[in-house]
Amino acid sequence: MARRKSLEQPANPAQSPPRACVIGGGIGGLALAIRLQAAGHPTVLVEARPELGGLIRSWQQDGFVFEQGPAALSDAAPLRELWSLTGEDMADAVKLVPVAPAWRCSWPDGSVLDLPADPAQLARIAPEDIPGYEDFLAWCAASRADGWQRLADQPQGSARGLMEALGPILRHQGWRSAAGLVSSLVKSDKLRQTLSFQTLLAGGNPFRTSALNLLGQVPDQLGPVWWPEGGMGRLIQALAERFQKLGGEIRLHDPVVRIHTVGNRVTEVECASGWRSKVTIAASNADVVHTYRDLLPGTQRGPALARKLMGKSFSPSAFTVHFALEGTWPGIPHRMALFGPRYASLLGDIFTHGVLPQDMMILLSHPSVTDPGLAPPGRSVFSATILVANLIKLPIDWDTVGPVLQRRVLREVGRRLVPDIEDRIITAFHTSPRDLALDFNAWAGAAWSLEPIPAQSGPLRPHHCDGKLANLYLVGAGTHPGAGLAAVLAGAKATARLMVETKK
Repeated sequence: MARRKSLEQPANPAQSPPRACVIGGGIGGLALAIRLQAAGHPTVLVEARPELGGLIRSWQQDGFVFEQGPAALSDAAPLRELWSLTGEDMADAVKLVPVAPAWRCSWPDGSVLDLPADPAQLARIAPEDIPGYEDFLAWCAASRADGWQRLADQPQGSARGLMEALGPILRHQGWRSAAGLVSSLVKSDKLRQTLSFQTLLAGGNPFRTSALNLLGQVPDQLGPVWWPEGGMGRLIQALAERFQKLGGEIRLHDPVVRIHTVGNRVTEVECASGWRSKVTIAASNADVVHTYRDLLPGTQRGPALARKLMGKSFSPSAFTVHFALEGTWPGIPHRMALFGPRYASLLGDIFTHGVLPQDMMILLSHPSVTDPGLAPPGRSVFSATILVANLIKLPIDWDTVGPVLQRRVLREVGRRLVPDIEDRIITAFHTSPRDLALDFNAWAGAAWSLEPIPAQSGPLRPHHCDGKLANLYLVGAGTHPGAGLAAVLAGAKATARLMVETKK
């Protein structure tokens, strides 16, 4: 992780000139800070936790590296751009390893289908849908740049932006749900699940979120994807080093407790240690409710907007079991979607009804099959994630339920893939919605902030620039274009463009 900056710094903000401040060191905050610094604006990045990365987390234990966050990169171009801004090459800092298949989808009856689809597998699973699969690839190719990317790169906050968003939505069927679009092209339930489930990676129910949201998650031609050698934590470290090399300042383990304002402008940022800094412009990568409710308590804007936000629909949360096994498992690919007996009704239980079902869909990550250095020789590291309702819809005691659910998840992985899993487990632990709420101030423990339904997307999502505080900006999952690595990086680019233009 990035070298920790000493907290023993002068508390008097007059000793340093006003500068840009980014609150929160998740990947969105890091990307924004790099763009500001590269544009010549002195920037300080302030992070509450001892390490950067936000929800991209790494743990090192007994020679294993456990990872939480994206299990792969669907598109490396936005990351490479953070180096090319000043003529450097990301490859000199991070090695990206191709991962194929991008996903392996598996069902309880033993059938499997890889993405991109192997023709022989596709012929066995859904022979009548081969033309529809090709039509889906064609839709992805036509809609990616002119549809999703165009909308994602567009700063929100103006009537003109709203009008410009309508064209791509209409041209590329963005008014349809992901599941609705897929169902119009293919008939096999298994293929429908395979082509629609990836909206879950951004907290979106494929039966409710726009089809265009698929394009932030699926790679070109549905694969391959990329993995940073050394893990996602290595990527975060490289981004931090990049920012510091450009002259940026990182302040760790010192949570921001207040954003000070005068009139309609942010003037200072204050941390728990007493450190304060005058700022000309500020951006928050923190949870949107936390930003307005807790960091702007003395303003008219903060509490009012926080109440409005808390009344909106938030994404589900995630329960993840991290575990290490004896043995190597070359037959288990880097990423698997272990579908259960239900799909639409299971997602309804999670997104709408707020119950904890007995059945489950597991998103399994096996990074050591791609990157053996993440585990000691002859051993493997895994994580298994299931979506669960957020803390508003499912207010249960996770300290009690967590260990029970961990055993259920491990039993299902064992039943499907590793029959003697109980004899092979070296260590296992889990993270729950409660951890997201406590460790990251995530409202309701929501793993992807606001749910990406049509009424909370695009110009109807919190804008990059606050509507009342002229020099306060937002970046991250809670603002446009939403959650997921590609969306957050696109949002950082759009926010940086607004901030740089404001500073001119």
